[in-house]
Amino acid sequence: MLADRRQQRGEGGPVESVQSFARGLAVIRSFGQQAPRQSVSEVATATGLSRATARRLLHTLEGEGLARRSGNDFELTARVLDLGFAFLSSLSVAQLAQPFLDELSATTGESTSVAVLDDTEVVYVARVQANRLMTVAIGLGTRFSAYQTSLGRAQLAWLPDDRVARVWSDSDRRRTTPRTIDTLDDLRASLAEVRERGWALVDQELELGVRSVAAPIRDGSDDVVAAVNVSTHAARTSREDVDEQIVPPLLRAAEGISQAMAMTGRTGRQPSGVGAAS
Repeated sequence: MLADRRQQRGEGGPVESVQSFARGLAVIRSFGQQAPRQSVSEVATATGLSRATARRLLHTLEGEGLARRSGNDFELTARVLDLGFAFLSSLSVAQLAQPFLDELSATTGESTSVAVLDDTEVVYVARVQANRLMTVAIGLGTRFSAYQTSLGRAQLAWLPDDRVARVWSDSDRRRTTPRTIDTLDDLRASLAEVRERGWALVDQELELGVRSVAAPIRDGSDDVVAAVNVSTHAARTSREDVDEQIVPPLLRAAEGISQAMAMTGRTGRQPSGVGAAS
């Protein structure tokens, strides 16, 4: 039976809830793959409501365009998805990306991250740590020079050339390994490869032994707003393994996050404290 929870008591004192609203949500939740259409009696049984209450709530949902009648049965309409879209639209790219990162890490067995571009740096906004590859600890808010990272190049590749040149001139360009790119021409050549294949590879440029691959995340306007990556150990994962085992699930994750961004109907929102890419 649906409990009467008009008033609950907790540490903060009485908390009021609207019983009719709770009952309406219960009616919506009673529909699903196993019960796409239901009669008033079936809804009443599924929710523990009386037939009269179930009927009133179904007619209310029908009046709001959230349900429709088909003979003696009712079914939900696509408009009920608006409730989910309202939730999605309140989420940042980090929140939207987290389930995809979890799945990507489980599939590859490697650490995965999402970062946004903040001027000359990338800022990590979401991460799944599968194992410790790097001597430098990475957490939310960690920053690296964008040009040295796969996450950065997956975003820099879609910027105008004058912007890339400014990022280069303003960056801290101390080489972290002998493999680190050290000229603007080399960076431009690397970014051209990223645009051609759709993903970025940084092979031991940020830290020796660490190979990282990233793909851009786009919003509903098709603008690149972030990037997602997988980091692996060079001794464990060959370049061929990267192409065959890591890139395909990485691209699926990037596409999934991009689709989630598009569903919100807006551009990527930076988390508090992170400057917008400019």
